Amino acid sequence: MMRARWTLMAGALTLAASASTLQAHHSGVMFDDKKEITLDGVVKEFQFTNPHSVIVFDAKGASGKVERWQAELGGASALQRADGWTKNTLKFGDKLTIIGPRAKNGAPDMNLSHESKIIMADTGKVIHNSIKAEQAPPAATAN
Repeated sequence: MMRARWTLMAGALTLAASASTLQAHHSGVMFDDKKEITLDGVVKEFQFTNPHSVIVFDAKGASGKVERWQAELGGASALQRADGWTKNTLKFGDKLTIIGPRAKNGAPDMNLSHESKIIMADTGKVIHNSIKAEQAPPAATAN
């Protein structure tokens, strides 16, 4: 009986700790949603997965040195639905301009799940834009 109670309590504590970490991650605690940065980078890896997709890329940091960055996006299903992405949308060596919030702690991490924009540098094609102020208003319908 005592062992079951301890197991239940440990499980509840683990769940509570996980929920607070998840909440912090999605609430802007980890990323500065009010300050966006713009980086020109080269794709090293693209993980088209759920619940989040990830772009790993190299870009010059403030020091002028190339740094390895990681940008987290929405999940594969959301990207496919919103922007028509597939696992082949980004390939190793693709050049991108990425706009979005950086990690508050200064780490080379970005959160592109919300207000962000990704442009293919070679063509200028916008492949993702969730910056509300830049999105065109919906087309008017005739009555």
